[in-house]
Amino acid sequence: MFSDTRITCAYLFIISRYGYPPPVTATVQHIREMAAAGFTSMELEGIGPDNIRYLFENRQQVADTLDAYGVEVPVFCTVLPGMSAVADGERLENLEFFEMGCETAKFLGAAGVLDNGPLLPLHYPADQQVKRHYNGEALASLLPPPGFEWPVYWHELTGTFREACRIAARYGLDYHLHPCEGCLTATTDAFLLFADAVNAPNLKFNLDTANQFLVHDNLPLSLMRLTDRINYIHISDNTGSRVEHLPPGAGNIPWDAFFATLRDTGFRGRLAIDVGGEENGAADPEDAYRRTAVWLEQQLERFEILT
Repeated sequence: MFSDTRITCAYLFIISRYGYPPPVTATVQHIREMAAAGFTSMELEGIGPDNIRYLFENRQQVADTLDAYGVEVPVFCTVLPGMSAVADGERLENLEFFEMGCETAKFLGAAGVLDNGPLLPLHYPADQQVKRHYNGEALASLLPPPGFEWPVYWHELTGTFREACRIAARYGLDYHLHPCEGCLTATTDAFLLFADAVNAPNLKFNLDTANQFLVHDNLPLSLMRLTDRINYIHISDNTGSRVEHLPPGAGNIPWDAFFATLRDTGFRGRLAIDVGGEENGAADPEDAYRRTAVWLEQQLERFEILT
């Protein structure tokens, strides 16, 4: 078992096995699998409104399973692309599911909720599915819906996320935004612009080392600039050429500089192993997660990163 609960198993472990989204009705089984891999800290995800509702309705069974295996959930993911919809009614409906996710997170003992940053306000195809990453080339041909006005949308969008932060705060939760291709907060600069407009202290940046390296963010500088906005980091490697979540050492991220800066900025949060996904083509992530957890333990000791 990996006793250091700062090392968390991200839900990509399960997604790598069962696809996106994995069957929410198998959440109890998913907890068992992550615990069997040696983790005492893990993410859970409600991907879309129906899955959030299912986990809310079955939260006692989920909590009992966590207790039975002696594991905890520091961050519960509430994946709601509609939070950034152009239509005001759709955003309001998603806020209701967001609060349901916050209530579930609080019940499970989480300290925060997490979602992708707000998606670009484009006219998506009617059959557009919830995705982990939205391909930039595919999005380049899409336009905002007719009648779209950026100043109006920006005002309404930041107001929606300000309300989401207020909801999260009522449950004692941070609200982490995960950067990905196709969202409005894909870079450090973009997140800081958005956070300044939302103006909520519990709005956090879920720094994702692979995604930030891909968009050419300097990771040490990002850590310095976002010190008070980061307490949860996704760890995986990247070559810098495409979306991928590789085991550390399989890409080009300069890890010594990253961990030295993590120490120097006084980081006291969690590090979630986020290796895998269909882009990596790995059949079973368990070995990669175990090896990465051992490697992470070594880095925390080597760079004397304290709790």
